[in-house]
Amino acid sequence: MNATNPLLKVDSIGIRFGGLRAVSDVDMELYPGELVGLIGPNGAGKTTFFNLLTGVYVPTEGTISLDGKRLKKLPPYKINQKGISRTFQNIRLFGDMTVIDNVKVAYHSLAKHGIVSSILRLPPFFKGEKEMDEKAIEFLKIFKLDIYKHELAKNLPYGQQRRLEIARALAADPKVLLLDEPAAGMNPQETNELMNLISFIRERFKLTVLLIEHDMPLVMGVCERIYVLDHGQLIAQGKPDEIRNNPKVIEAYLGEEVSS
Repeated sequence: MNATNPLLKVDSIGIRFGGLRAVSDVDMELYPGELVGLIGPNGAGKTTFFNLLTGVYVPTEGTISLDGKRLKKLPPYKINQKGISRTFQNIRLFGDMTVIDNVKVAYHSLAKHGIVSSILRLPPFFKGEKEMDEKAIEFLKIFKLDIYKHELAKNLPYGQQRRLEIARALAADPKVLLLDEPAAGMNPQETNELMNLISFIRERFKLTVLLIEHDMPLVMGVCERIYVLDHGQLIAQGKPDEIRNNPKVIEAYLGEEVSS
């Protein structure tokens, strides 16, 4: 365990939808530079938990703190600006926009030129757009997507769309990156490339990464610690070997998959 203070701290968080407790009394600590997994069966509350972290849902109980500061009832764009970015289980690119424009969307939240400059096309607007173009191309080169920069996002192969979505999330300069089932729909080769990409991202950008994933070899292969949810409650946490050998986890979620 990292001896420093947690970068992201979740205390007894929960949410109710009517009489249903979708997430209940979950604690989590993510430390700087960690790559942590969040696993559980369908309906366990994993994506709901991500939605709580990113402001899509407002928790009915508990607190979330980033870098020691409480995130209280902030809208998603504010939480993004504070330093939490995410991808989605179902890819949410702007399909009719170019690859480079998809990345630039993330930069606009950090743009220095204001609305007036943009409307009147004043010099600060052109300077800002030039800087964003340069940053976006540099970013696309890192992910080997620069050759597609003028392609519509919807025309990219599936695996490249996943890479673009991750690139867009990183372009917002987050402290914490949340990846929601990034391997969904990928073939084994693409999944292996994704595993290498996630490790590269953590090292290259010095990020803290929280990963939801059903692909157990991927989770066990890249994550340092793993949290396990069942019906919205945390039932286990620990290193991959501890989770792999936890009887409750094996019985409830992993079964024979854990040995693959």
